[in-house]
Amino acid sequence: MCWKGCEALPPFLRWSACRMIEMNAGIERMVRRLETRCALSDADRAAIRALPFTFRALEPSSYVVRDGEPPVHCALLLSGFAYRHKVTGAGARQILSVHMPGELLDLQNSFLGVADHNVQALTRVEIASVPVAALERLAEAHPCVARALWIDTLIDSAIFREWIVNVGRRDATTRLAHLLCEFALRLKAAELSRDYRYELPMTQEQLADATGLTAVHVNRVLKELQRVGVITRDRRAVEIVDWDGLAAIGDFSARYLHFEAGGPTNLASAH
Repeated sequence: MCWKGCEALPPFLRWSACRMIEMNAGIERMVRRLETRCALSDADRAAIRALPFTFRALEPSSYVVRDGEPPVHCALLLSGFAYRHKVTGAGARQILSVHMPGELLDLQNSFLGVADHNVQALTRVEIASVPVAALERLAEAHPCVARALWIDTLIDSAIFREWIVNVGRRDATTRLAHLLCEFALRLKAAELSRDYRYELPMTQEQLADATGLTAVHVNRVLKELQRVGVITRDRRAVEIVDWDGLAAIGDFSARYLHFEAGGPTNLASAH
């Protein structure tokens, strides 16, 4: 995508200018997200924008965070999707969460001495990395920004708790229905979908690793949800055609997403 005003530039400069505009748009998405956590001042917003970001593009499966390594940078996801996971000693992977544009990927690790899990690119992603030391200085100098970052990590923790319940205490159909409901609301809140239609960023194998199932079982459940008329699918494209029905099957309440602490008010009542 090229933005208005870029067309008159030479090709390379046009590409560079368009990329910078897109990167700045990603940072602005993070600023808006943090503003929903705490009312930021002009000085707060300016300090966030002045962070020494380094921009990178990563291919699918690239590591953003590696288990056991000390945190040096904190990454803001500008485009694409990433996932957090741990691997057992036997090599089995458990996906712990999926992250969307505008979210900080490793804020949890930034104030710890060593990363205790992995974060990888789920799709091709673009990230803006900021040194942990710069983030610490920002939090110390701007208490409202610190509060916003704190609330952001608390909401991440609420999502982690819900995923534990999902894998530990719900049956296969309920697990997957719950996940589809969560994706719908989070993508809508991030302005990345409309009318409960979205592109599922995960393969069936990855969905299996997120729900503690096999890929075969995931395929069977998706077909059943389509058969009973709560979703339609076309490859990875999903449309929720009966929200109340899917939410009932998925034992879903949006309370843990805490939209009242930052998100569109029309989603806060979703249940």
